[in-house]
Amino acid sequence: MTIKQISVFLENKGGRLNEVARVLAANDINMLAFCIAETTDFGLMRLIVQEVDRAVEALRNAGFAVILTEVIAIHCPNRPGALSKILESLAEEHIFIEYMYAFAQSERADVIINPNDREKSLQILMQKHPDIL
Repeated sequence: MTIKQISVFLENKGGRLNEVARVLAANDINMLAFCIAETTDFGLMRLIVQEVDRAVEALRNAGFAVILTEVIAIHCPNRPGALSKILESLAEEHIFIEYMYAFAQSERADVIINPNDREKSLQILMQKHPDIL
């Protein structure tokens, strides 16, 4: 399934991650998943939250640069090889994963992917792995 991901651009200076967390907490918005990428000058925090529209509004009101992106959420078994089979299905169809992050909860792993062709990826996943979306 597709979900909305929030990307927040951050200056590389102390406390900026905490500012994002503080803004979300003050607005009673729970972070479900996140990852952080960085360069020399800035960082990029990608977030999955419960209330996307409220989170975007709160972060923008706090002065953060925010972008929304549609990504694919995959729910696969948390066991060796499960993700590999899914990614192989996409690779066979020449799908490139631009970025991915994941978290596991006991029996299930939740994986967020941003492929180069979202619609084609969804079609492949629905056809070959309908139980993971």
